[in-house]
Amino acid sequence: MLHTERLILRGGQAGDLEDMLAIYSDPRAMQYWSTAPHADPSVTQDLLKRRVAHWDSSRTNFQIEWKNRVIGNAGNFWRNEIGFILHPDHWRKSIITEAMDAIIPHLWTNTDHIAMTADADPLNIASVSLLTSLGFRETHRAERTFCINDVWSDSVYFALQRPA
Repeated sequence: MLHTERLILRGGQAGDLEDMLAIYSDPRAMQYWSTAPHADPSVTQDLLKRRVAHWDSSRTNFQIEWKNRVIGNAGNFWRNEIGFILHPDHWRKSIITEAMDAIIPHLWTNTDHIAMTADADPLNIASVSLLTSLGFRETHRAERTFCINDVWSDSVYFALQRPA
């Protein structure tokens, strides 16, 4: 568990389902995500089960808790790839910046990653700007990388090298 000025960053817990469903069923939060909004709570329940199980073996992917509610998720999702999602009610409050400022040093200490990577839809200016502000550098771009509900998206890829 990590703590910041406003946030608790922790593993998934069984009681997180309602808060997670509020995030993952919201079309605004999911606009640039790699899956469609969750139309059925069982999809979110499966995601939560994977998060809870994963926490025991690797404490690198965090639920973002603020005022006793889960409002997002951030951390190392797969291999050396990081990502984040936040409920739209909490956008533009520097929450992901605050979370990632705690998570990135934790990842350097607790993984052997040579670099961390991330990808974003180039139209997602907020995420692209955030990654850049965290020190990530663009490595390349690709077209038509995700197709969600018959709509194609492009990707811009980033990397952050391990500090010396």
